[in-house]
Formats: sequence, C-alpha cells, structure tokens
Amino acid sequence: MSKESALRDDLLRVAKQIARLQDNPRTWLSWVVFLLARLEEQATLGSPANRDSYFEMLEILQEEIRNRTETGGWH
Repeated sequence: MSKESALRDDLLRVAKQIARLQDNPRTWLSWVVFLLARLEEQATLGSPANRDSYFEMLEILQEEIRNRTETGGWH
C-alpha cells in the first residue's frame, strides 16, 4: 500500500469517527478548523516557504469550496 493510500484510509477512518461521534455536520466545523490549525503548525516547522505554501493552499481550498457550493460537486 502506498503512503497516499494509507493516508486516505486514515482520513476516511477519522471522518467516519467524527460522524459517528457527532452526527450533525454543523458540529464538524470545529474539527475541520482543528485539523487546519494542526496542519498550519506542521507547515511552520519547516521553512518559511512552507508557511507561504500553506496559505496558498488555503486560498485554493476557498476556491474549491466556492466551486462545490456553486456546482454541487468536488473537482
């Protein structure tokens, strides 16, 4: 199994666990924010360029969310 496949499996398990513990999707926001904050911490452990890349990723994520809202699908 590749590292990417293993990570996808881990993330799927986490998503299922969050949904099982809190069945109202509105309450998931705090977990998404928690995850993004932890990822930002990890980005800042590296070079300053990693932090810049993290914020670029957030901008792209905002666009993905806008597209999802407008089109009904993830790209």
